[in-house]
Amino acid sequence: MSEIINQGDQAILKPGMDVVASMADDFKADLLSIINESSGEVVIDLDGVEMVDSVGIGVIIAAHNTLNQAGRKLKVINVTKDVYGLFTTMRLNRRFTVEGV
Repeated sequence: MSEIINQGDQAILKPGMDVVASMADDFKADLLSIINESSGEVVIDLDGVEMVDSVGIGVIIAAHNTLNQAGRKLKVINVTKDVYGLFTTMRLNRRFTVEGV
């Protein structure tokens, strides 16, 4: 279960575990909940996350697309060096903000 923090116009989601296929359904449900219940920027805090697989990337991209259609922003923070490399290789850092640790 992810931790959800509301700070002003930001909603922060902290998965607290690797964002992989085995937890993707719960992660997606938490993200959708945040998107529907907030109106500002959505932040995914990957503190403590060592790995993001293709399913996790897909969930993050889907969240970005949903937010983008509504004129809202997605930010991914506290990204490890390896995961940051994955985001930049896929050029996802050009679609939304990605900040390393």
